[in-house]
Amino acid sequence: MNKEVISLLIRGGHIIDPSQGIDQVGDLLIAEGKIVQVGGTVISSKAQNLDATGLIVCPSFIDLHCHLREPGFEDKETIATGTKAAAIGGFTTVCCMANTNPPLDSPSAVARVKRKASKDSLVAVLPIGCITKGRKGEELTDMAGLAEAGVVAFSDDGDPVASSQLMRRALEYSRDLGLPIIDHCEDKALSDNGIINEGQMSAKLGLKGIPAAAEEVMVARDLILAKLTKARLHIAHVSTKGSVELIRRARKEGIPVTAEVTPHHLTLTEERIAGESPNKPFDTNAKVNPPLRTKEDVQVLIKGLKDGTIAAIATDHAPHTLADKNCGLELAAFGISGFETALGCLMSLVHQGEISLTQLISKLTCEPAKVIGRNDELGTLKTGAPANITILDPDREWIVNSRNFASKGKNTPYDGYQFKGKVMATIANGRIVYVDDSLLSLALSPEGRRHK
Repeated sequence: MNKEVISLLIRGGHIIDPSQGIDQVGDLLIAEGKIVQVGGTVISSKAQNLDATGLIVCPSFIDLHCHLREPGFEDKETIATGTKAAAIGGFTTVCCMANTNPPLDSPSAVARVKRKASKDSLVAVLPIGCITKGRKGEELTDMAGLAEAGVVAFSDDGDPVASSQLMRRALEYSRDLGLPIIDHCEDKALSDNGIINEGQMSAKLGLKGIPAAAEEVMVARDLILAKLTKARLHIAHVSTKGSVELIRRARKEGIPVTAEVTPHHLTLTEERIAGESPNKPFDTNAKVNPPLRTKEDVQVLIKGLKDGTIAAIATDHAPHTLADKNCGLELAAFGISGFETALGCLMSLVHQGEISLTQLISKLTCEPAKVIGRNDELGTLKTGAPANITILDPDREWIVNSRNFASKGKNTPYDGYQFKGKVMATIANGRIVYVDDSLLSLALSPEGRRHK
């Protein structure tokens, strides 16, 4: 791996850039951290060569929703470990949520994260600021001050703004600042401390369920307020068919709403909560909020991706300690460590014909860039843009082993799964921040030969 900015010629890869409609085999030249030429045959005597024959070359991934845990919860994750995991997953831009300790509810708190990221991060860290002070839902933060400090959105992630009046005011301020509100849509009175999806599985297992209505009621309210205020609203981790239908209808009416879905809500169902044996009746690594839903919900989520109702895929990377998960299901923390398995599990949708590879790349690149208003510089391979590139092998088979995660969070329901599709190299602003072992010598090889 080479963390220095280098001139690099990526040769013979299958270049896919949905932002420009590029889908062709060709070369890509990087110099001084920028993209110099895309497509065709490029000749350069100064650049190091990387033979990408048989590999996909695309814009690097953007994650709109992750938890880096620092400051306050460094036992779960740090900016250093989280961004290393992100690089392995093909992400070079991650938007970190505000539920740290202290929360990101002041310009000074945001500045602290940015300073730490400038020293420790392998990829770009874009902070999301709190909507309310202390994420308590009682008083708005200095949203203008947070915007000046560099946040890209506002969210009380995990704690929805229960007061409709306060949410209206937040939307109005965010509209004037030109930044979106990201809401975790949950009516906590309806979810009522449930732990899995309310339905056949909760009844069968005797577990308290979280009804789809707990999400949909809040989605409906937020859409009404977005229509009233004409503010940009982004719905986090959509999980139910009802939410998709509400968002689809709202977008047809011209309401400025976007939405995201997680890899786990696209590839797993409520049945995954069941354990492997009588001694382990439940898998706490599959406990997530919103909960894994039904097969019908999954199919509607995929359809929503394909028809544009859902703009982006976001990991909701939520690392936890072993103690957080190695306990009873009722006590276990919600969340999945998602950076390093994102592409692998999502490629199953491509191989099954559910979505195309171009659609998948779009939902990980240019579409999330639009949500945060950074599509001029991120999620694209256009000439002159920062050289943020992911190289992947769509057919590479590998087995998930959480013990090898760079993330401190080993909490994944995919442990032991065999995936087909893997990130082989990640380039951030012209720096190679991750390269698969099989390409390690290749990435630094002036001849660019494929080393077996």
